[in-house]
Amino acid sequence: MTNPPRPAPHTAEDANAFLLGLGRSFHALGYPSHRVEEMLGDAAERLGVEGQFFTTPTSIFAAFGAQDAQRTFLVRLEPGDLHLEHLGRVQSIAEDVLDGRLTPREGLTALEALQREPPRWNAATTILAFGLAAGAAGHFLGGGLPEVLTAGGLAMLTGGLATLHLLPDGMRRFFEVFAAFVVSFAVGGIAMRTPLSTYVATLGGLMVLLPGLPFSAAMSELNSQHLVSGTARLTGAIVRFVGLAFGVALGSRVAHLVFGTPPHLTAHALPAWATWIALAIAPLAFTVLMRARPVDAPAILAVCIAAYWGSHFGSHALGPELGVFLGAFVAAAASNLLAHRRGVPPLVTLTPALLLLVPGSVGFRSLALLLDQAVVDGIQAAFRMIIMFSALVAGLQVAAVAVPPPRLRLSRRTHANA
Repeated sequence: MTNPPRPAPHTAEDANAFLLGLGRSFHALGYPSHRVEEMLGDAAERLGVEGQFFTTPTSIFAAFGAQDAQRTFLVRLEPGDLHLEHLGRVQSIAEDVLDGRLTPREGLTALEALQREPPRWNAATTILAFGLAAGAAGHFLGGGLPEVLTAGGLAMLTGGLATLHLLPDGMRRFFEVFAAFVVSFAVGGIAMRTPLSTYVATLGGLMVLLPGLPFSAAMSELNSQHLVSGTARLTGAIVRFVGLAFGVALGSRVAHLVFGTPPHLTAHALPAWATWIALAIAPLAFTVLMRARPVDAPAILAVCIAAYWGSHFGSHALGPELGVFLGAFVAAAASNLLAHRRGVPPLVTLTPALLLLVPGSVGFRSLALLLDQAVVDGIQAAFRMIIMFSALVAGLQVAAVAVPPPRLRLSRRTHANA
């Protein structure tokens, strides 16, 4: 059995700078706060640095040194977006530094170079992925062909606005509200000429924008007793829900004034075989939207299918809340197993699967009902959403106990020689 490799010789300043850069990279990739702190703690211990870390959705505090002689740093950040390819690349750079193949200074340079790389997926592919994901969502919501095509087409429109940066700088902060207005207004106009369910078409067209993942991360942070970050992220997710609901309400009202009141119709779902097509399309669209590598697409597809059917059978046997629990458990356990086998972070396959499970549509429905002054039904839908999110987080937590996710690890060559 050989001793594990030691990090390359380095100064305390270089180690501190690398840890701050590593924390900035993890934060920018959308990791929940407790996971960022855990991984920074592992890296600091391996580098022989005494450090304490505290993160929120908008900042990182790092204190290096003994308690009576600490140097404290504050890094101010914006909430990050998931970039599944960079998740693996950042982890690989961190492991190279901890294994001694790179010095901390070289590792910091590699992290900075990673941020300057051009995107893997071009604008046309990304816009198409918006449409495919929304069309699949329209089917999962029970929509027929009119709803699927309308949701997909409008999602490509809003996705093009986002991808091509067509909005002025001052409006980009309000993109989600503007997108909700555009989708709702357009659906109101289309419904006057083509029979369709306005609710399913609107929700399907906005499904990619619903903050289900931030809401899940917030519940996970609260469950991990990271109360400051969890509360802040939860508040941000609620504000995004409210903004989307306001945009939809405004767009619907303007469409009513311009086009008239569309007929209230119930969607006629596509045949059961369409589910398999949607299950094949949605994970591939998520691979592009979440900027994963093409080589990860088969694993993402497998985990998404397993999670969907786990949730489907669980809902039929135990009810929708426990169905979400079973789907999250299957997705997390499979992702953790694949992470151990493939050497990539479990979030690479887990996050797309969660998009098929998170009950963001329930939260949107609760706000829509409240805006329509259906207070009792809106509160019932909101309570159901909370129960389902709690079940989802519980499934993730139980899976982490059954199949613990890998931490920052030593090289495979080290393990092979041990």
